[in-house]
Amino acid sequence: MGDAIRAPLKAAGVAAFIVGVLLFLLNPPSLSGAGGLVAMIGGGIALVVVTAWATVALTGRDSMSEPEFERLLERSERLARAPEPPEAPSEFDLLVSEAIDALPPEFQELLERTPVVVSRHGAEYRAYGHYWGDTVARDSYPDKIVIYQDTLEGDFGHDPELLRAQVERTLRHELGHHLGWGERGVRGLGL
Repeated sequence: MGDAIRAPLKAAGVAAFIVGVLLFLLNPPSLSGAGGLVAMIGGGIALVVVTAWATVALTGRDSMSEPEFERLLERSERLARAPEPPEAPSEFDLLVSEAIDALPPEFQELLERTPVVVSRHGAEYRAYGHYWGDTVARDSYPDKIVIYQDTLEGDFGHDPELLRAQVERTLRHELGHHLGWGERGVRGLGL
């Protein structure tokens, strides 16, 4: 049975059930006369046909067929699983990359296992950077270094060289925490 016939028949079935229940509740049939019963059945059929026609008209004749809907659903799921195309790095991302490249090779190796992330939530923490983790000596939690673009650019963005130097200093500061130094120790190193 084609989709063109199936939709009106479904609508007619639903409408017939609803109309039948309503007629039964509002005007219970009496078996005293065949004329009244025929009028009720005729009126019910007319109401079912009109309701089915209205339902199909309101849902639209151009509604999607079942195979077309399945094809669209499969395509949407395939696109959702596909990786997003990478964004081009911003100027700030390049500053962070340059700061990583300026580190000695031993520290660069450490950062191969520790992600350095750029965030715009520094104002929330009132910080230029954060180290999240439990130091390089322990491995109970995943490590992450966050560099806050908003606070760094807000305080040092007026001078590109000053911003570059502060990004590098912030990265080294957070790397010091990763190596196990507390805040006092890292500041004692001049970071």
